Amino acid sequence: MNLADIFADFKAGKNIDRPTMVRVLEDVFRTLIRKKYGSDENFDVIVNTQKGDLELWRVREIVPDGEVTDDRSQISISEALAIDEDYEIGEECYEQLYLIDFGRRAIQAARQTLISRLMELEKDDIYKSYKDREGDIVVGEVHQIVKREVLIVDDATGHELLMPREEMIRGDFYRKGDMVRGIIKKVE
Repeated sequence: MNLADIFADFKAGKNIDRPTMVRVLEDVFRTLIRKKYGSDENFDVIVNTQKGDLELWRVREIVPDGEVTDDRSQISISEALAIDEDYEIGEECYEQLYLIDFGRRAIQAARQTLISRLMELEKDDIYKSYKDREGDIVVGEVHQIVKREVLIVDDATGHELLMPREEMIRGDFYRKGDMVRGIIKKVE
């Protein structure tokens, strides 16, 4: 899974920094792990932004055959030796997990969760940038006209702003492409 290009795109286009993106990815994959295994306690999620890859590891203690009391935290020596011949009792067994092991539906759900979390982050970023600008004048281009409101694209940021009909000057008519000035009255 190559994530290097995705990180670059989000940093430039969505204004989301690498540490935040890594944290969101880790959260999404930890949720995926919790759904399949019941807990994410003995799992490592490693996101390498330089190489652009993602690794999922399951860590369990190696115990003698027949003495496994908890499948989540322990693995029998025979199973561990099938993974790597050098393992011994008492060591930790590192088993790499692959996305294909989770199934198509789980991966699609993780994708949707990732998209929604990134949209939330973008929405919060837009909110913060405009909240401080309440009362400021903005210049934008009319993008769309709906019955009760006009959708304007802010020239400075490219974000869409909404001008309700009750805030417009009576008798003014707007067409797509018209330049408009307005005051940011309220940010929701």
